[in-house]
Amino acid sequence: MEIRFLGHACFTLSAGSTTVLIDPFLTGNPVAAAAADEVDATTILLTHGHGDHYGDVVDIARRASAPVTAITELAHELGEEGLEVTDPNLGGTITHPWGWVKLVPAWHTSTTPKGTVNTPAGLLINFQDTIVYHLGDTALFSDLSLVGRRHPIDVALMCIGGHYTMDRHDAVDAAGLVGATTVIPCHYNTLPPIETDDRAFKSDVESATSSQVVILQPGEAHSA
Repeated sequence: MEIRFLGHACFTLSAGSTTVLIDPFLTGNPVAAAAADEVDATTILLTHGHGDHYGDVVDIARRASAPVTAITELAHELGEEGLEVTDPNLGGTITHPWGWVKLVPAWHTSTTPKGTVNTPAGLLINFQDTIVYHLGDTALFSDLSLVGRRHPIDVALMCIGGHYTMDRHDAVDAAGLVGATTVIPCHYNTLPPIETDDRAFKSDVESATSSQVVILQPGEAHSA
């Protein structure tokens, strides 16, 4: 399977004709690797409702006829737009033809562009037997160590930009807690407040843990 970074916290997971799209913030994203009308999806997953994650979800879901999985309050708002949704809460698992996704805690805040308050989540994803953990927007907290206990994590998609989430220093500790084989940093260098040194992050993680860090520029992909 291929993990493609589209900028900020947006990724696609794809294999054959199946594409899972995560947090499709493309319009208005200064580092986006694609326009919203260039991206297709079999399924869309959202970590939370802030505009830089919610992004183009409505337009893409309508065009692609793609169901959206998001936490209950966010899913209900999207359902009012006429979209097909599934609405788990934290700890809930939704099965799809390509695998499953489980919502796990993330320490953050969230309100949609329409004003719906919702609880942020991380996404533990089994995509065709590869376990991918998108941490969402989060601060460092000790329960990150619990997420991979039953399903060891192959790839962690990890915020490192600071200011709105944990910074690259806290993310080194998070990498140790998560224990993924591979860590791909995200949510950095999109805007000045979240500029950081991804090479220093890679060096620190690989010195302190057994994880390998793969740095992707927007548009680049990693095979897992």
